[in-house]
Amino acid sequence: MSDVRAVVATGRGEPVKVVTIRVPDPGPGEAVVRVQACGVCHTDLHYREGGISDDYPFLLGHEAAGVVEQVGDGVVDVAPGDFVVLNWRAVCGVCRACKRGRPQYCFDTHNAAQPMTLTDGTPLSPALGIGAFAEKTLVHAGQCTKVDPAARPAVAGLLGCGVMAGIGAAVNTGGAGPGDTVAVIGCGGVGDGAIAGAAMAGARRIIAVDTDPVKLDWARRFGATHTLNAAESDTVEGIRELTGGVGADLVVEAVGRPETFTQAFYARDLAGTVVLVGVPTPEMELELPLLDVFSRGGAIKSSWYGDCLPERDFPMLVELYQQGRLPLEEFVTEEIALDQVEEAFAKMHRGEVLRSVVVF
Repeated sequence: MSDVRAVVATGRGEPVKVVTIRVPDPGPGEAVVRVQACGVCHTDLHYREGGISDDYPFLLGHEAAGVVEQVGDGVVDVAPGDFVVLNWRAVCGVCRACKRGRPQYCFDTHNAAQPMTLTDGTPLSPALGIGAFAEKTLVHAGQCTKVDPAARPAVAGLLGCGVMAGIGAAVNTGGAGPGDTVAVIGCGGVGDGAIAGAAMAGARRIIAVDTDPVKLDWARRFGATHTLNAAESDTVEGIRELTGGVGADLVVEAVGRPETFTQAFYARDLAGTVVLVGVPTPEMELELPLLDVFSRGGAIKSSWYGDCLPERDFPMLVELYQQGRLPLEEFVTEEIALDQVEEAFAKMHRGEVLRSVVVF
């Protein structure tokens, strides 16, 4: 067992605290990872605000890379010393999705069986089953994906959540390919991931849509060929104007609101594809004329974790980054210390950063 420093959310909306937690030695199928870097993702803020569940206290952080320190009995795919990116889709291999050859939709993903705790024994709820705003964390060994150790941890770790969700929404879910026209509504970390994915896939025209001029500037770094400020012009008309009046082949909605999803629906070409990767809140409802859904054809999809398969996608994307074909470095706005997470949440809320990354 190890005592380490970690960031914990103790109550709804309360500032996070840096406290000492206890990380048990790994049991069967588990691994202890010494965390080297962890991105500050909006999902962590959702946990702090009680938007995921009320299972306080939460051990925050999930977008991480580090080195395996110990493994439990039966672990064969990773070993101490391996450099890994942590994932929250450790596929089971036996559920109905896995048995049908669709492990990217696994319905029974693995997490560590043992709890990490406060020093008084109070169990912690790790964010997305990871909990990586900590010097060490306990995960299921299947949550450890080996990648090239030459990759910088602050960059590689971003594939663990938001960037992968965006890239996968465009490429895996949306099927973006050479010559396509792609529009992305919402240019935060996930939206810019979708833009980077579309550019990597060879899209001919990539239209970034946001209300913040700073975010539109960020989008250009990742491959946006055109930008639209939704506060100044009509999104649907703007996308149609830039696509010869027909709409985009693929529209990725990275906001998660009914109004922006409706814009995405009408901004696509006939038989085009809409992908929802933005996360809505439980009370949101969508109204669309059913005749429009029928008559426009195409596909309406949701994308969960970019429909990724970590063992396939993480090493490939790290290699593309190392080849200079995927600008992962551009996502890192700042590198911070563990005790600066609360300040990073405030910067995120104000739209001042793309990603703050805790570096140990």
